[in-house]
Amino acid sequence: MKKKSLVTAIATFTLVAEASLPALADEYGRHPFYLHALSDLRTAAWQVDHRRPEDGQVSRDEMVVLDEIHAAIGDLQHAAWLDGKPVEWREPTDAWLPREGRLHAAIDLLRKVRSDVAREEDDPRSRPFQQRGLAHVDVALNAAQHAIGDVRHHDMRRE
Repeated sequence: MKKKSLVTAIATFTLVAEASLPALADEYGRHPFYLHALSDLRTAAWQVDHRRPEDGQVSRDEMVVLDEIHAAIGDLQHAAWLDGKPVEWREPTDAWLPREGRLHAAIDLLRKVRSDVAREEDDPRSRPFQQRGLAHVDVALNAAQHAIGDVRHHDMRRE
């Protein structure tokens, strides 16, 4: 009888432990927005990189946008990794936005990234990367808005 109740106790303990594992997984790395933000950053970079004017000129501001987006991707990938997220996984991106207005589309995506990443971070190791990523997003937003001004100025000169 003792052996049977020991086996029953072990089986019960195993079932309880297995049932609680998903709850523990949710506790560690609860910031679910890094993967969405990374996907949006990649799409924003694609939008800026593929918004080539007819004369082939790319403004300095557009280059700053791309550099800052790539820097933000690096920081947020590190934050996501520390948060236990599968950074090798790529969320599908919607790259089929119209050619006109790509800088505006990039700005919309960058604003969404900012909103997603600015949420409370529960892992203190991830916070510095989260904050640096947000700083890069802010610089990219500012540069993208200047780039739109550059495009408007360039288009007015051509007319």
